[in-house]
Amino acid sequence: MLTIKDKNFVPFIDQNKLKNRIVQLADQINHDYQDREPMLVVVLNGAFIFAAELMTHLTIPCRVTFIRVSSYQQTASTGIVRELLGLSESLTGQDIILIEDIIDTGLTIQEVSRQLRQQQPSSLEIATMLFKPEALKVEVAIKYVGFEIENQFVVGYGLDYDGLGRNTKEILVLA
Repeated sequence: MLTIKDKNFVPFIDQNKLKNRIVQLADQINHDYQDREPMLVVVLNGAFIFAAELMTHLTIPCRVTFIRVSSYQQTASTGIVRELLGLSESLTGQDIILIEDIIDTGLTIQEVSRQLRQQQPSSLEIATMLFKPEALKVEVAIKYVGFEIENQFVVGYGLDYDGLGRNTKEILVLA
């Protein structure tokens, strides 16, 4: 058990299972983009570890950029997206893979996707480490899903609780 601030967490998805699934996702992306050079748009802060691990297994030429949005307060999504740090690169005509750590309500990724589509990329696909289908409030097309999980609060491997807990090698769930 790990205590973060005032909450206790227990192991949920171990390091080996995470890494094996990320390799599978990378293989799928390598196949799907074999004749293209996608731009990976990584949503900070949570997706940075997932994106870094994913990139180490991509064999296709690709570029990376980062955006930062926020819609969480403690353990629940507020449903309100605030863009904190935007893109400096043009996405017009590019193949985009939007990389997120977790999709639950879908509100954040829907708004981020809408904003990115305004730049007229040639394609835009979504990759997420975790997906909570039970929590989904809006329809979201997710092409690359690491794990579908129940609607539970998780931390670790980039995911946080009030900024803490990102630095574990596995994903933990609220006890």
